Amino acid sequence: MDALFNLDDRQVALVVDDDRGARLIASTLLEESGFIVEQAADGIEALSAFERSKPDIVLLDVIMPEMDGFTVCREIRNRSEEGRHIPVLMMTGLDDMDSINRAYDAGATDFITKPINWAIFHHRLRYIWRSSIVSDDLRRSEMKNRALIDALPDLLLRITSDGRTLELREPGGFDHVFSGAGVLSKKINEVFSEEVSRPIMQNLHRALTFGGMQFFEHNLQVDEEARYYEWRIVGSGKDEALAIVRDITERKRTEERVFRLAYHDILTGLLNRNSFKEHLAQALAQAQRHGRYVATLFLDLDRFKRINDTFGYKVGDLLLQSVAERIREGVRKSDKPARHVDSVSRLGGDEFTILLPEIVHVQDSAKIAKRILESVSSPLMLAGHEIFITGSIGITVYPMDGEDPDTLLKNADAAMYSAKEQGRNNYQFYSEAMNASSFQRLSLENALRKALDRQEFLIHYQPQVDINSGKIIGMEALLRWNRLELGTVPPADFIPVAEETGLIVPIGEWVLNTACIYNMALQKMGLPPRRMAVNISSLQFKPQRLVAAITSALKASGLDARWLEIELTESAIMKNMEEASGILRELKQMGLRVAIDDFGTGYSSLAHLKRFPLDILKIDRSFIRDIPGDRDNEAIATAIIAMAQSLNLEVIAEGVETEEQLSFLRDRGCGAVQGYMFSPPLPGEEMKEYLKKEPELVAWAARFAKPMGAARYR
Repeated sequence: MDALFNLDDRQVALVVDDDRGARLIASTLLEESGFIVEQAADGIEALSAFERSKPDIVLLDVIMPEMDGFTVCREIRNRSEEGRHIPVLMMTGLDDMDSINRAYDAGATDFITKPINWAIFHHRLRYIWRSSIVSDDLRRSEMKNRALIDALPDLLLRITSDGRTLELREPGGFDHVFSGAGVLSKKINEVFSEEVSRPIMQNLHRALTFGGMQFFEHNLQVDEEARYYEWRIVGSGKDEALAIVRDITERKRTEERVFRLAYHDILTGLLNRNSFKEHLAQALAQAQRHGRYVATLFLDLDRFKRINDTFGYKVGDLLLQSVAERIREGVRKSDKPARHVDSVSRLGGDEFTILLPEIVHVQDSAKIAKRILESVSSPLMLAGHEIFITGSIGITVYPMDGEDPDTLLKNADAAMYSAKEQGRNNYQFYSEAMNASSFQRLSLENALRKALDRQEFLIHYQPQVDINSGKIIGMEALLRWNRLELGTVPPADFIPVAEETGLIVPIGEWVLNTACIYNMALQKMGLPPRRMAVNISSLQFKPQRLVAAITSALKASGLDARWLEIELTESAIMKNMEEASGILRELKQMGLRVAIDDFGTGYSSLAHLKRFPLDILKIDRSFIRDIPGDRDNEAIATAIIAMAQSLNLEVIAEGVETEEQLSFLRDRGCGAVQGYMFSPPLPGEEMKEYLKKEPELVAWAARFAKPMGAARYR
């Protein structure tokens, strides 16, 4: 006799009959069919055997001493989830309709009358078993589908073509506007305003007419708060559609925060460098069409570093915020305030720029500059301290001093340095005669051109540490310049010049080669392989050249590509997104890892980042410095970490200096950190010694480690 099934795990059958002969025959047939058989001679023994063996099918006699089969069947059905669904075949000598009805009422799957035709019994059993398998598969599929649906944070509506809702599945957290009492059996225009109901109905009719899924979003005012919802509508019949509604309020708020981060300075709320240049370019285009002047004011606070050194960074930030408001106020008092208020920016540090579009007379810009300087120089009370600060302003005027944003800003910067040389707390118009700072800059440029040949550059390395284990998972290569005539030159002084002159390309290739050779040397010493992160300038980020430079560096050093990581700024990849995406995909195919450096200071667009094959986001140190405590920076850091997790990216926080910062980042799922808390950038030999101390770092980190399911670092 063929087996009923062919499975690795044999199924269990329970045979219950007080007739020993009938039990033996049924058991023999079941064993020949592939079952493991358990037997019971009465109802009480049957229930005990059922609990013990967890059978997959039950053959149950009706007439038995002490407890009949009807009662046993009912007990099986009531005892467990499995008992409610396994097939129960009742064997009975009773063939009256009342007994048959009682069997089905008790929960029997089927019944067979005695005396049993054992040849037919085999086929009956096969049919019942196959039906049971199909039923179990359907039930499991339904349970899986229901679990998936229940796990979705979406509200589900079945809507007729005239806009009436027929069904509602509402997860927790939806506002009362969407509750069953508020929506079910009502028409859409009875629940929502015209502004909301119109697009719902338009997309409903589009889904029913043209097919496909229709997407749209809208917002509602709920308890004086704007909430956002995304609708997806798909036709499910001739006159019905299924609407899937998701609350996307938190996503929208995150996008708004990131958008503000992309175009505004977080500390002051002013425009940032990129958005100011966009405003300036638009103003220049307008002025060119109408033949008007545009003035650009470049303000730098005098001896601001002294404030930070004396009172600390928090007071320094309060000062910057107060100065920003005073600049706004000075611009508001100009002749056309509505045109100027949104054209003030903080470029970074203590540098501010002011755009004055469509000025009639050049001297109008001088009047505003004077008013701003007077306002800035008024004493300030900050954190219990009376503080005096002044500023120096450089002024350029289109078209005399430049015809593009970069030139106007550069010349305004030069004029500002001239104002400082004139004693500070004054303004100066740009003129070509202002060559003192220009000469100094030219001298720096000339020295940069010789620095590679003179071997004046060196690299320091800063470790990157896993936030939970304390293991050193990589290091960043940081360029340093030891100028023969003057000694150490700060990176902030020479890297911008290298960028502007294009010298950053050969310098960057030297850094790439040197860092790869150093990393390979560490591995040859027997140290565990670790990633080496190298910053790539936007000028290096060109097709063919970058790939060729990296290929050459890897070949010359013998370093495996997986131990090299390139760091790019957002602005570098945003200049030409299609080209950037192609370059990044080629690098990823080589095995490299790609990080976005200083994240939060550029575009910070979730929609844009999804287009690129990235691995890591690095949170800029400016957002780490004042956490915990600074609510804005806390929110930004948290949003960036959440964004990275949603894109399955790793996160490295830069500039970590305190245990409080480390704890904050760990609790929010940040994967790794670098900063002075662990080590400053170190010369190569010192870095070798530091790497040997990793066990001490791991032991130290174990004291602070917390279980973090969200943190992920490969």
